[in-house]
Amino acid sequence: MNLKELSEKLGLSQTTVSRALNGYPEVNEETRRRVMDAARRHNYRPNMRAKSLATGRAMAIGHIIPLSTKHEIVNPIFADFIAGAGEVYSSAGYDMVLSVVSDADEARAYRDLKAKGTVDGVIVHGPKLDDQRIPLLHDIALPFVVHGRSTGCTIPYSWLDVNNRRAFERATEFLLDLGHRRIALVNGLEYMDFAVRRRTGYLSALERRGITPDHRLMRSEEMTEGYGYRTARELLSAPDRPTAFLTASLISALGVRRAIEEAGLRMGRDVSVVTHDDELSYLRNGEDVPIFTATRSSVREAGRGAAEMLLSIIAAANPDSPPQSRLLEATLVVGMSTGPGPAASQ
Repeated sequence: MNLKELSEKLGLSQTTVSRALNGYPEVNEETRRRVMDAARRHNYRPNMRAKSLATGRAMAIGHIIPLSTKHEIVNPIFADFIAGAGEVYSSAGYDMVLSVVSDADEARAYRDLKAKGTVDGVIVHGPKLDDQRIPLLHDIALPFVVHGRSTGCTIPYSWLDVNNRRAFERATEFLLDLGHRRIALVNGLEYMDFAVRRRTGYLSALERRGITPDHRLMRSEEMTEGYGYRTARELLSAPDRPTAFLTASLISALGVRRAIEEAGLRMGRDVSVVTHDDELSYLRNGEDVPIFTATRSSVREAGRGAAEMLLSIIAAANPDSPPQSRLLEATLVVGMSTGPGPAASQ
C-alpha cells in the first residue's frame, strides 16, 4: 500500500496523512492516532530512501544504553518501553538505532551520532540527579526527550515521566489506612531521579500522619528479585519487623514474596506488599484478580508517548520552540497482597 491508497482509505489528503505519520505538531492527536492505527492495520511502509532524500533526515531515532552492572537500565522493564516506542517509529517510517556503550564512552557516543548524522534525535533513559547528558545534548543541538526527569537540571528540556512521588505517597497512604505503621521501602538506586522522588513520596505520607521515618526500614539497590529477597529476609528476621513492604518494581516484589513464604508467613495476611510497575507484557500480575496491590503505570504507553513527542519535535525543526512535557499518573490497583495491619486489628 502506498501513501495515496492509505489517504483514500482514511478520506484525508496525502499531506495530512504524511504530516500525521511524521509527527507534525499542527496535526491534532485524534487524527494522528487514527492515521497511525490505519498504517499499522494496513501494513503501510513508506519508501525510506525517497523519504530520506526529500526530508534530509536520517529517518532513525537513537537509544544509547550505558553498560553497567549497577545501572537501572538493565531492568527488563526497558523492553516494554522499546516495544511501545518501536510501534510509533515503525508507523512513522523511522528506524531505531540501539547502541550499548560503556559508561565512560556515553558522552562520546552522543557526539558521534550527531557528527555522523546517524539519527534525527535520541531518547534519554534513566535520568540521574543533575544529569549531565541534558546540557550535552542541548550544546550539540541533537533533539531529545528524557524518559523521566532530572532534579537539579536548570536547562529547559522535553520530558515524559510518571508521577513517582504521588504514586508512592498514595501507596504509603493506602498501607497506613490499613493500619500498618512499620512500612519498609525497597527502593531503586537513589542516584536515579525516579527513586529519589519515590522516597520523597513515601516520607511525606509518613510525616503527614505524624510517623517518624525509621531509616533502618529503607533500602536502595538495583531492582532485582535477589535484592528484594535478601532485604525482606533480613528485615523479617528483626524483632521489630515491618508489617508491610513498598517495592519499586514487580521483580523486587517477587523476591520479597519469596522471603515472606520462606519465613512461614502469608503475604496479604501476615505481611502486606505494594509494588510499582506491574503492567509488564511478559510478566503479568495475575489474571482476573491481581496478585500484588500495585501502583500501575504502562511502560509501553510511556514508550509510545515519548516517541510521539520526539517525532513532533523533529518535525517542527525549530530550536526556539518551548520544550514539551507530559506527566502520567499511576493507578492504584488492589490485589491479594495487602490486608489489615496490627494497628487496624487492635
